[in-house]
Amino acid sequence: MFRKPPGPVVCNGSYLQEQSNGKLPSKCKTKAAEGDKVVLKKKVTLLRGISIIIGTIIGAGIFISPKGILQNTGSVGMSLIVWTFCGILSLFGALCYAELGTSIKKSGGHYTYILEAFGPLPAFVRVWVELLIIRPAATAVISLAFGRYMLEPFFIQCEIPDLAIKLITAMGITIVMVLNSMSVSWSARIQIFLTFCKLVAILIIIVPGVMQLIKGETQHFKDAFVGHAASVKGLPLAFYSGMYAYSGWFYLNFVTEEVENPERNVPLAICTSMVIVTVGYVLTNVAYFTTISPEDLLASQAVAVTFAERLLGSFSLAVPIFVALSCFGSMNGGIFAVSRMFYVASREGHLPEILSMIHVRKHTPLPAVIVLHPLTMIMLFSSDLYSLLNFLSFARWLFIGLAVAGMIYLRYKRPEMPRPFKVPLFIPALFSFTCLFMVALSLYADPVNTGIGFAITLTGVPAYYLFIIWDKKPTWFRRLSDKTTLTLQIILEVVPSEGSATS
Repeated sequence: MFRKPPGPVVCNGSYLQEQSNGKLPSKCKTKAAEGDKVVLKKKVTLLRGISIIIGTIIGAGIFISPKGILQNTGSVGMSLIVWTFCGILSLFGALCYAELGTSIKKSGGHYTYILEAFGPLPAFVRVWVELLIIRPAATAVISLAFGRYMLEPFFIQCEIPDLAIKLITAMGITIVMVLNSMSVSWSARIQIFLTFCKLVAILIIIVPGVMQLIKGETQHFKDAFVGHAASVKGLPLAFYSGMYAYSGWFYLNFVTEEVENPERNVPLAICTSMVIVTVGYVLTNVAYFTTISPEDLLASQAVAVTFAERLLGSFSLAVPIFVALSCFGSMNGGIFAVSRMFYVASREGHLPEILSMIHVRKHTPLPAVIVLHPLTMIMLFSSDLYSLLNFLSFARWLFIGLAVAGMIYLRYKRPEMPRPFKVPLFIPALFSFTCLFMVALSLYADPVNTGIGFAITLTGVPAYYLFIIWDKKPTWFRRLSDKTTLTLQIILEVVPSEGSATS
């Protein structure tokens, strides 16, 4: 089931899995004989790439509770500076990933770059934690927000039943996974539509805010830096909240092999998306402060709804629908991208072989998509869902920082590697330092939860030696694995990929 990859070989600057032969198993019927390769197609255009990034970054946070930064900075002016600085810093990280994506033209994102720079063990630990806990828990959280705000207009005068929220959430998760299993093109088209809805929702907030400024509603910007001073502990926590709000800029790198002309489209999509999101986030917060005082913003459970009720009247009922669509877009973009990480990890021998197979007609990584469904459902009905996310929130920045540090290492380890897009060295140095600083901060601010998360992450080390390195597994285990893989192939109609993505 888990294939132990043979010794790595370097070919054109890429870590490749050496194949014992170039043929597919004789038991698997493919369409190769018909001249139609079973591969992931290059269907991610520049517009679709932008929609993946923007549609995944903008979730529910900017509409519901953008108060973590204000709470930890203590003033309106400092909070706007932090929002801007976090956007610029996220752009730096995105530029680093643009270089990595154009020099290592393989899907998989963090996993692939850590594999290239530091080898299989840290890469396996990364995908192990992502598959078992981080991605199912994160998907469940954003999906719960989708379920809640889909039902909000129907329960205006009363509390929404938890069971109803979870049933709608389960339905939304299932729809997203079916969509991503059936068609890359349709999931990309829907992502473009949902991204458009998100931008419209932000404009619905920004435009009235600008009109308020024109009318002279600037009372909350007077003495903008007056308030309780940001503490040494609070200011870094504000940056942590800001970086979390911008996270998602790396998702296009998970599908690099499916991007048309990646040398041009990956950097262009990343830069365009980050500029749009940064400007949108800052202007949205400015708009909030034209109508809502800092005290009211901190007290509000849904800032966008409070803003709409004060300025838009009955139209405020549309805000929960836009928030639900925003969450659905984040669900769709996240599953579309992360399934490719599992696909690549399986192709490298770090996950069960079935996850690297592709549907013979739909040309989608069907097993890598649906493997998340049962895990996400388990997380959805788990009472410790948010605790798990708190335990492992540091892991994201640890591995992103490691991947960017790996880019610096690869500059010296493989100077001959083609780099169509290259950033100044101070950018990855500053960004990787910031990520590692945030990890150290989480250890200082919350040593118990971070320590538990670190222990959970370390379970990937014995798992690596048990499933990947140990090659003397019992005969019955090997036979069961082969039989399971073959049975799933027949049921799901999937076969191994026949090569790189094609147009």
